[in-house]
Amino acid sequence: MAYRDNTKVVHIGDKVIGGGNPIMIQSMTNTPTEDVEKTVSQILALEAAGCDIVRCTVPNQEAADAIKSIKSRIHIPLVADIHFDYKMAIAAMENGADKIRINPGNIGSKDRIEAVVKTAKERNIPIRVGVNSGSLEKDLLEKYGGVTAEGLVESALDKVHIIEDFGYDNLVISIKSSNVMLCFDAHKKLAEKTNYPLHVGITEAGTLYGGNIKSSIGLGIILNEGIGDTIRVSLSGDPTEEIRTAKMILKTLGLRKGGIEVVSCPTCGRTKINLIGLANDVEKMVQEFPLDIKVAVMGCAVNGPGEAREADIGVAGGIGEGLLIKHGEVIKKVPEAELINALREELVNWK
Repeated sequence: MAYRDNTKVVHIGDKVIGGGNPIMIQSMTNTPTEDVEKTVSQILALEAAGCDIVRCTVPNQEAADAIKSIKSRIHIPLVADIHFDYKMAIAAMENGADKIRINPGNIGSKDRIEAVVKTAKERNIPIRVGVNSGSLEKDLLEKYGGVTAEGLVESALDKVHIIEDFGYDNLVISIKSSNVMLCFDAHKKLAEKTNYPLHVGITEAGTLYGGNIKSSIGLGIILNEGIGDTIRVSLSGDPTEEIRTAKMILKTLGLRKGGIEVVSCPTCGRTKINLIGLANDVEKMVQEFPLDIKVAVMGCAVNGPGEAREADIGVAGGIGEGLLIKHGEVIKKVPEAELINALREELVNWK
């Protein structure tokens, strides 16, 4: 059985993770949390893209107070991200946060950690213990000769034990690094030492191009090991792009169903249709349909019809026109300008 099948079950608002439950997709807002309108608008866009859980930074009292208003207008669980000020963790929970993310190493004394744990225990709010390679303690850097998988695991478990010593185990763990293979190694080692649910991500992955590649490889190999209960793709860009990538990673690994999968050929000298533009337009268009099918976009009539047979429906380009292919049979020939609308009509009436 996969590690994730045996992790502790944790409730985050109305979502349930761990114990073999479906892997949840997370993202984080990049608006000032105290700007309720901007933050709500971004969260609603994330919801529409397929986000399951959202995280907001809470650096000050204004942000903590905003949690209540934000919560009343969104439909997915909200996680408060806390650094340095333990009072913000308490205030965020008092204002309705469904979960908090802290690094116990940067919020002060054990008395302060205990105060946070006490509030979480009273409200049964889960705590995500987060450790990044950039926040590794000096003694562990010296012990292991720099940032290592062993150091990340030891740091995370040390923080977990602090909270457990206060009688609380409603926990999720995250250990992140921008080094993909180090991150993979750390997750394998951590999974051998705990049964808490793990939130997985490649931190500071980069831009839409580089970050997608690093995240896809990193998350792919970790998830394929059976590790990971929630995931985030960290990108420098529009947070909704994180959701699109995360969904594709999960679907590619067979860990999530639903939604249309688009496959398209790489084009060649035989292509006489604007395949690149058509494929991009199709990929955007199909997002409105909650169908669990495969759509093929092929560039020519030589291989296109044959390759499209493996899809439920597809198009194959010709000279200024295209074939519409359904379940392996050509059902229509239409001008190039009408191709995407013809495909859309088939999806609207899909049975």
